Amino acid sequence: MVEFYYSFFPKNYKAKILQLIVDIEKLLNIENINVYTEYNMIYDEKYNLNLNDKQWQRLNQLIYTLNEKREIISSTLLKFINKTKLNKKFSFVDTFAGCGGLSLGMENVGFNPVFVNEIEPKFLESYYFNRELPLENYFCDDIKKLVKNFNNYKHHFQNIDLYIGGPPCQGFSMANRQPILDDPRNELYKYYLELLHLIQPKFFIMENVKGMMNKSDEIKNDFHKKVGENYSIEIILLNAKDFNIPQNRERVFVIGSRLEHISASEIIKDILKEKITTTSFKLKDALKSLPPLEPKKIKNASKLENDSIGYKFRKYAMPKTQYMKFINSKETNYLCNHINRYNNERDVEIYSRLPQGANSLHESIEDIMPYKSRNHMFKDKYFKLNEKEPSKTITSHMKYDCNMYIHPNEPRGLSPREAARIQTFPDDFVFMGANNGWYAQIGNAVPVKLAEVIGRNIMKHLGDSNE
Repeated sequence: MVEFYYSFFPKNYKAKILQLIVDIEKLLNIENINVYTEYNMIYDEKYNLNLNDKQWQRLNQLIYTLNEKREIISSTLLKFINKTKLNKKFSFVDTFAGCGGLSLGMENVGFNPVFVNEIEPKFLESYYFNRELPLENYFCDDIKKLVKNFNNYKHHFQNIDLYIGGPPCQGFSMANRQPILDDPRNELYKYYLELLHLIQPKFFIMENVKGMMNKSDEIKNDFHKKVGENYSIEIILLNAKDFNIPQNRERVFVIGSRLEHISASEIIKDILKEKITTTSFKLKDALKSLPPLEPKKIKNASKLENDSIGYKFRKYAMPKTQYMKFINSKETNYLCNHINRYNNERDVEIYSRLPQGANSLHESIEDIMPYKSRNHMFKDKYFKLNEKEPSKTITSHMKYDCNMYIHPNEPRGLSPREAARIQTFPDDFVFMGANNGWYAQIGNAVPVKLAEVIGRNIMKHLGDSNE
């Protein structure tokens, strides 16, 4: 992680390294592993920057210990060591990657990332931490710069099997009458198409907002205009709850195939065959087995952790449930990112009073509702989730507050781990950075198991063939 912070966090480098030291020390202590007092320096002096001698020595001491103990430390601790693994078989490129929900779905069915683009280093931090892809295979900047300097990076894009991404686009409204490519709000969509044209992968997936369906014919024309007629292209609206995911979340996917023996429409038919008629997993299944948390009532205490409000890293043997088997491909002894945020007394009281499925208009909170004069605007300012139904859509708004995501049985908002569970991230996926930033990463992601369905129905047509 040191090289990652050196490359992408020059202004916050010291703070990142100090947090790294805290995390590694805590995990080594949990695992009862002694730190080597005699050690060799691991890092070149250039990585010192503004650390003092004690901090610099401690960093090297800890990383030396991890390297020497790599055979016995946990898979979580291994993630702090530098990444060196590049597998080009069934390769994919991910742009607008975020923390990597869409990527993870592809990886779960056998695809391997070979190049990743994300403009926000605070999101890319989680992507990098949870994978073994080397640092030189990341581009942390605007996709426009990647396209305009493509020749400098084209060695990464040889014979790519799959290109994925979800460019933020605000110009897909039905009320927007001008062509999509001419709308400046859709510049990132335009550059997604430009890079697709340059890469010419066997398959591609673009994920986006529901409003895209209003412009489906125009979008298909845009794709053909930019990448040629040699792709079959289809657009489909999918709801996560139709694939046994406990979340009511609708997203659009544009799927393209360049292979003659399989069309995009056939892939979509196969995807739809996996739909279920009745959702068996509900919200309660995602939350089950996680330890209860109490409201955090101390303000401006972002570093506070304990058994009551939770931890960033905690050794915890969770009971195995059917839902855990559904989202986890491997076991972990750690519970990560299950920690509460601050709430004032009024909000905690509202959380306590509301029954499941009720919002700000419910009579139980009428006397303390702070927005009574604007109830028509703030009816969903508060909402308590119903454990017997799929969750409402997890969004990045949770980084501001979780008032619309009140835990069904405890007077608090959902923890980041609970939100991640609903998004079907596996329990061994660790979200890095600031606590509120974990919510943004989770809310922006594609549900991992939904991505897996799409990836699986593309992978089965690749086999071992190479063009």
